[in-house]
Formats: sequence, structure tokens, C-alpha cells
Amino acid sequence: MTDKWGGKELSSWFGVNLLRRTNALVTPWFTCLYLLWEGPSIRKSPPHAHVAALEAAADPSITPKPKIFDEFALTDRVGLVSGGNRGLGLEMALACCEAGARAVYCFDLPEKPSDEWIASRDYVAKLGNNSRLEYFSANVTDQQTLWKKAEEIGDKEGRMDFCVAAAGILRSHTDCLEYPAQEYKEVLDVNASGVLFTAQAAGRQIIILIASMSGSITNRGHAWVSYNTSKAAVLQMARSMACELGEKKIRVNSLSPGHIYTSMTAAYLDKQPHLFDVWSSMNPLGRLGRPDELRGVVTWLASDASTFCTGSDIIVSGGHHSW
Repeated sequence: MTDKWGGKELSSWFGVNLLRRTNALVTPWFTCLYLLWEGPSIRKSPPHAHVAALEAAADPSITPKPKIFDEFALTDRVGLVSGGNRGLGLEMALACCEAGARAVYCFDLPEKPSDEWIASRDYVAKLGNNSRLEYFSANVTDQQTLWKKAEEIGDKEGRMDFCVAAAGILRSHTDCLEYPAQEYKEVLDVNASGVLFTAQAAGRQIIILIASMSGSITNRGHAWVSYNTSKAAVLQMARSMACELGEKKIRVNSLSPGHIYTSMTAAYLDKQPHLFDVWSSMNPLGRLGRPDELRGVVTWLASDASTFCTGSDIIVSGGHHSW
């Protein structure tokens, strides 16, 4: 290695030592400028684990305490979950309650909640963390009703922290060139417009839009043009909202499950049982996913453990995309 200054070659040791000295003097200033530029949000953030370790090393009286569990906690937060009567929506709502949420409001089409939801509500009441599940009946395509209800919840609880838009529908195999207009519109109304209306109603701090791997790939052997189109719309919706709302410190992400065995997919598979093995073979794990396998991702997205994540699509598909 040689350095050339003014046309003169200098020995490598001179160049290396000069660079080292310059780096030692200048780098701390760049770091300070970065912290000043980033503002209070960086300087006032909780200390990183390695900082806590250094403090403990300097002061033997400090008792180390894990911080990661506090970052994932949803203590005293209030959330809204569409499609929360059963299936993925209810599983996600339950996970948030277990993480310490004060209240998670589930809403769905049925006037009264399912036995599954009632059992989950009673289970949450016994957790001993002052968390609770609430239910109300609403249609995600009814924008004004959702807005009004979310406002009522906000007034009652004094806050609205996160939203999970999980309501969705799937129609049977239909040729894209013959797809009936009304049926196509219904799917997009629920799966795309309904997601937006839910996010609008709750839009405070954290918004999680449930998309699907079908939004970024096409399911082999299935004529699901309406479903695939609606989920692709959700992906773009999440990115667009993230960019628009980032300056307000509102994070928006989407979650794309693969083939998950839920009440909705079960109804489809019951009519075509051979598809169970077909779908299972389409990912490297060789099986369908379970609703509980999305709990960790949703809790992470709703918590402070994901504060620098927005505009992202989290794929949980058993590796379906990896073939």
C-alpha cells in the first residue's frame, strides 16, 4: 500500500498511521453530529443492551435485568382487530392480551360473538394482567360506523395504540375472463377497502394490515384473481400509508401469511380434500401453518421491539416463496 500526495510516494506506514490518527480524531465528531441531527428521539431512547452491560461493569451494585421482554410488552395499550371473532384475527387479539394490552376490541360480522371468542374472553380475564377482550358487530365496508365506533373506544379508553386489519373473504375458483362483476367487487370491498377503513378508524400509532403471500405471488392451480388482486392492493396500501404517516410517527406494516389452516381455508379444503396434501407440499416445511404461528410476528409489530420497522411486508409462509 502506498499513498501519493503531490505526486510523491509516501511509505505505507506513514499513510496508515496518518489515517488512523485522523480517524481517531474525526469519527467521534461525526458520531456527535449524527446524534444532534437525529434529535431527541435518538438521544432519549432507552439505553442499548451493550450500554447497560458497560454500566453494570463499571458499577458492581447494578443487578442486570433483561430488557427484551419489556420491549415486546404491550402493557396498558389499546388495540382494534377486525375479523376478530375467530381464526387468525382472534388468535392475534389473544396474543396481544397475553402481551399485556389493557383492551383489545374485536369486531366482525356476526351480531353475537362465537363460542370460541367467548372462551377466549374468559381465558383472558383469568390471566391476571388486567387485560380484556371486547366485541362489537360491524361490517368493515361501513366506513362511517367504524370511524364512530373507534372514536367511542378512544373516548372510553383515552387512547388507541394499534390496529390489526385481519378481516377478509375468499371466493371459489372462478375463471378470470368470466368473473362476475358483483362478486369481484365484494371481494375487493372487504379485502381492500375494508382494510383501509379499519386503518382509518384506528389510525393512531401502529397499523398492521393482514395481506397474504397471494399479494406477491399467484397461487398455482387456483383461479383467484379477485383475492390475489385485493391482497396485492393491501401491500401497496401499507407502503403508501407508511410513507404518508411516517412523519406523524405512525408505523404501517403488512403481514403476509402463507397457507394457514383456519376456519376460512378449512371450508375451502373440506370441499376439495386432496388440496390439503397439495398445499402442504408447496413449502419446504411440507405442512400448512397454524394460526398461533403468527402470534409472535403480530406482537412484535405492535410493540416497541419493532420501532424502526415501517413500510415492510413480513412473510410467514413456511418458505413458500423460497422454491
